[in-house]
Amino acid sequence: MDRAHSHTATTTEGDLVTDDHMRGAEEVIRVLIADDQALFRRGLYVVLGTEDGIEVVAEAENGEEAIEKAEDLAPDVVLMDVRMPKVNGIEAARAIRDRVPTTKILMLTVSDEEDDLYEAIKAGANGYLLKEISVEEVAEAIRAVVQGQSLISPSMASKLLNEFNALVKRAEEKQQFPAPALTSREIEVLRLVAKGMSNREIADDLYISENTVKNHVRNILEKLHLHNRMEAVIYAVRERLLDIRDD
Repeated sequence: MDRAHSHTATTTEGDLVTDDHMRGAEEVIRVLIADDQALFRRGLYVVLGTEDGIEVVAEAENGEEAIEKAEDLAPDVVLMDVRMPKVNGIEAARAIRDRVPTTKILMLTVSDEEDDLYEAIKAGANGYLLKEISVEEVAEAIRAVVQGQSLISPSMASKLLNEFNALVKRAEEKQQFPAPALTSREIEVLRLVAKGMSNREIADDLYISENTVKNHVRNILEKLHLHNRMEAVIYAVRERLLDIRDD
């Protein structure tokens, strides 16, 4: 609304109050636009400037500048491009999330790469939208993330669901395979390894050769897909294959 044409209202005390003053009681969403394309930034600035309750407080042309301005201004929302010079949008999002945790981060990008989507989410982004959306939808998205919603463009959401389903399937397949079975002799060797005994000491205790002990340890590691004796002991305790407190 043009300030020159602001309407007025009268309080019960007879004081005049302008629309601008009444809106002041409402929270204005402060936005930082971070994009390396000046024309795109300017377009967003102009259009968002016509939206009630939204104020563009600054612009940044790279990730480094976005981090600095976010720290200085603590905006409510950062509109962040993924591909930017100096520091990319994902790294910038991670830094802003750490330094200004109250700021919401909305990725607005042409990148439909799955890796960018996953990395942005891991970096703490509250939304991931492709630049194919209309500017009006950008304003709606800004309001939505401030209200606590998480937004992802439909085409990207389907990719995320596919990846999630694949992860669930892999987890279910893994559960179908029981823990590798160790022989009774391997359990004996593992128990003695857990007590900190050397191969020579284990050989003497079990009346077998040191080479046989080495072979048992090697088989244990291969069966458990581990790299060293300590990992084998930790795995065995976690899976309750033995209790190292037993004598």
